[in-house]
Amino acid sequence: EFDSGTNVLFGDNAQGKTNVLEAIFVAGTTKSHKGSKDSDMVQMGMQESHIRMHIEKNGILHRVDVHLKKSGSKGIAIDGIATRKSSDLIGMCNLIFFSPEDLAIIKNGPAERRRFLNLELCQLDKMYLYNLGLYNKVLKQRNILLKDIGFNNQLMETLEVWDNQLVKYGKQIIEMREAFILQLNEIIGQIHKNLTGGKEQIVIKYEPDVTSQGMEKKLFMARERDLMTRTTTVGPHRDDILFVVNDKDIRKYGSQGQQRTAALSLKLAEIEIVRKMVKEEPVLLLDDVLSELDRKRQNYLLENIIGVQTILTCTGLEEFVRKKINIKKTFEIENGTVKSME
Repeated sequence: EFDSGTNVLFGDNAQGKTNVLEAIFVAGTTKSHKGSKDSDMVQMGMQESHIRMHIEKNGILHRVDVHLKKSGSKGIAIDGIATRKSSDLIGMCNLIFFSPEDLAIIKNGPAERRRFLNLELCQLDKMYLYNLGLYNKVLKQRNILLKDIGFNNQLMETLEVWDNQLVKYGKQIIEMREAFILQLNEIIGQIHKNLTGGKEQIVIKYEPDVTSQGMEKKLFMARERDLMTRTTTVGPHRDDILFVVNDKDIRKYGSQGQQRTAALSLKLAEIEIVRKMVKEEPVLLLDDVLSELDRKRQNYLLENIIGVQTILTCTGLEEFVRKKINIKKTFEIENGTVKSME
């Protein structure tokens, strides 16, 4: 049972600290923060697992149950009532996950940055979740069709049906991403300025593969190429975002320090966006991030999460005791077992 302030999970490596955070994230979003498949999250040698999370929201207690299986789709229940729609769960508990891998979001491939966009927007906007789900289904069906046309050319006449659907949901995704990046820029600029002592200005630029207005035309123009490659080469599934610091693309020309500072600014901006858009405080999950940051960035992060329910992992408590951080609860994790240190 966690406190509404700062909670620390400590223990040696490979004891299960991250598993606790991953379980919270799955129970709040239905997905792993790492993009793991359901089957990969079930303990080896077992066929299924169960996560139960109790949430207090607006003074009302709720219970979330997630049933993961080695084979077959997951089961979700809210307050004991089964639901087939993950959208019923999204937004009940707004979660922000920050791990050492997130510090590399800027230098990693575009898939990582799209995943950031999708995870954040799905929690903030149920319509985005709806459109993204349908877009991905249509994209999958269109790609299957492109392969099948190679064996049966008569199927060509059905391609336009999938194209129209892809454009319909794709345009919505592009427009929602554009609006989100605008809001992100309104918040991240000041955070990054403070973090760098006023030395750096950051701007995040949305790099859509195609505009919402031009998607229909570009998809039609790419049809011959799509038939040759047997995959869809146009659409928001190929989008990216660009991080510009002092007019320099730090993805290509930034130092590791600049990239890490921008990633930290991004996570702190997420907290503010949830406050602004949802009018709620998010829950912050920090997985061994402090060990990856220098003292200045550590202090800035810790100063800016005061008042946010935070669950963080570390290998030892000494550093936190030294910093005199106001820790409300501590838990020791050893060999998959949680022990409260109250």
